[in-house]
Amino acid sequence: MRFLINLLFVVGSYTAHAAVSINGSGSTFAEPVYTRWFSDYQKVHNSAQFNYQGVGSGAGIKQLLEGTVDFAGTDDPMKAEDAAKAKEAVLHVPIAIGAVVVSYNAPIEGALKLNGETIAKIFNGTITKWNSPEIAKTNPKLKLPDLAIVVATRSDGSGTTAVFSEYLSKVSPDWVGKNGKTVKWFTGSLGAKGNAGVAGLIKQNPGTIGYVELVYAKENNLPFALVENKKGEYIEASNKSASTAAEGTKNEAVKNNFKISITDSTQKGAYPITSFTWMLVFAKMPKEKGTEIVNFAKWAMGDEAQKTASSINYSPVPKEIRTEALKAISKITLQ
Repeated sequence: MRFLINLLFVVGSYTAHAAVSINGSGSTFAEPVYTRWFSDYQKVHNSAQFNYQGVGSGAGIKQLLEGTVDFAGTDDPMKAEDAAKAKEAVLHVPIAIGAVVVSYNAPIEGALKLNGETIAKIFNGTITKWNSPEIAKTNPKLKLPDLAIVVATRSDGSGTTAVFSEYLSKVSPDWVGKNGKTVKWFTGSLGAKGNAGVAGLIKQNPGTIGYVELVYAKENNLPFALVENKKGEYIEASNKSASTAAEGTKNEAVKNNFKISITDSTQKGAYPITSFTWMLVFAKMPKEKGTEIVNFAKWAMGDEAQKTASSINYSPVPKEIRTEALKAISKITLQ
C-alpha cells in the first residue's frame, strides 16, 4: 500500500511538473534558426517543450488562424484580410534577418554576377541558356556553358517566394503584379516544397537555377550569384551585407509594428534580396502557454540568441529594433 501511495505521488509530481508543449509552424526560411534556438533554450529552460514544423509561411499563418498551433513563422507580414480573421491581434516579432540567394548548378568558374532585370527574365522563362547575351554582358570574363537553364521554384505558399518576387517587382517592370507567397510560374519550371526541396532540385539537376535562403545554399555547398543592388554594386549575400539592408529602419519598423520591407535597400553595401523573418504571436494568450512563449520571445531578442543566429548564417536584428520589440512583447496580455 505504501509503495502504491509513493508511486502515485511520484506520478502526480511528474504530471504537475511536466513541460508545457508549445507548437509552431510556418517559414522554412527560419526553420534552421528555430531548430537551433529551441535546442539551446530547452537545455536551461525545461518548463516547456517547443516544437516547430517548417511547412511554409502561408500554411503556418493558416494554422495559426485555425488555432492548431500556438505561434507561426513567416517571412512575409500578415495581410490585412488574414489579420481580420485572427481571434486576437497578432504581434510580429522580428527574430532575425536572412538573405534569399539565386543559387545554381552550372559549370561556371568564378563569381557569377546577375542584375535584377536578368534574374526576372530567367524566372519569367525568357532567358533559356546559360550563355545568353544578357548573362554574358555582366560576366564578360567568365566562360559560360552552352547549357539549357532549368528554373526551380517553390510549389507551396512561401515567404521566401514573397521576398524574392517582391524584389523582382521592384527592379523589373515585367514582373509587376506577379509577387506574393504564391506565383504562377511559367510552364516548364520545376517546383518543390520548402527551401530544402528547392535546394535539392538545384543540387540534383545540372543547369538548374533557383532561389533559396542563404542557410540552405551553404548547407548544400551550392554556389550563388552576386546580385546588383540599388547602388549598382554586385554584392555577395552574407551576414554583413544582409544586416546593412536593415540599417536605419528603426523608425519605420516602430511606425509599422515591425512589418517592413528591406528588399532593394538604398544602403551602400546592402545585399538586395533580404528580409526580416517574424515570429507571429497573439497579443492576448492563455497564461500557461503564453508565459512560455513570451519568455522565449524575450530570450530570442537577447545578444546570446542573436549571436547564435549569426553563427548559422542569419543576421542579427539591429539592437535598437530589438529594444522596441521587447517593449511590445512586454505588453502581451496573459490571462
